Amino acid sequence: MEEKAAARIRSFVIRKGRSSEAQKRSYETLFPLYRIVPEQKLLNFSQIFGNENPVVIEIGFGMGTATAHIAEQNPAINYVGIDVHRPGIGKLAWEIDRRKLTNLRIIEGDAAEILANNSADASISAFHIFFPDPWQKKRHHKRRLLTRPFTNLLARKLLPGAYLYFVSDWADYAEWALAELSATAGLENKYEAFAPHQEWRAETEFERKGLKKNHKVQELMFIRSVT
Repeated sequence: MEEKAAARIRSFVIRKGRSSEAQKRSYETLFPLYRIVPEQKLLNFSQIFGNENPVVIEIGFGMGTATAHIAEQNPAINYVGIDVHRPGIGKLAWEIDRRKLTNLRIIEGDAAEILANNSADASISAFHIFFPDPWQKKRHHKRRLLTRPFTNLLARKLLPGAYLYFVSDWADYAEWALAELSATAGLENKYEAFAPHQEWRAETEFERKGLKKNHKVQELMFIRSVT
């Protein structure tokens, strides 16, 4: 029951806006080169990447520039970005191609369903969740991604000692996420409350927009307990 409920939480929001011609072209010609198709089986990341390196999954990568930068700076780590926003998928595919990245791939789809159906338990080294939709109206809070039981699913997919890294510029959502993650069995806050800024994280487009509005960026780092 819990897994079905977790899968019903959508990890994405259908956003308005058209793809540029370059994004459309990249989606059509480059994305197939860097795409992972989950199918009806567990993903074999060792086979996909051709190595045994740790796997980090980013849920909702926006336009993907920060994702590509992090992957480029960490060639010994494999990264998988999951999103449904085709302009962003096209842009990230272009970044992968331009930077010649062999450690970054893309899945188009709902992360909640993919993790529930295609990811083995205790197989992921980290989840990155940067600036998800805050669902500002109170009646929409139940749609927030960092909500149990979905956080229980994330915890189960993490390896012991692995981490979940969440960032938001929406104060109410940050407090909400802190409470939900703190109440999730198997996760332990690495810090007393919010985490200090992780210098290795590249600034995202959503972050720049938030900072221009004088929003406070808050970060959380939770670790999967080893027992």
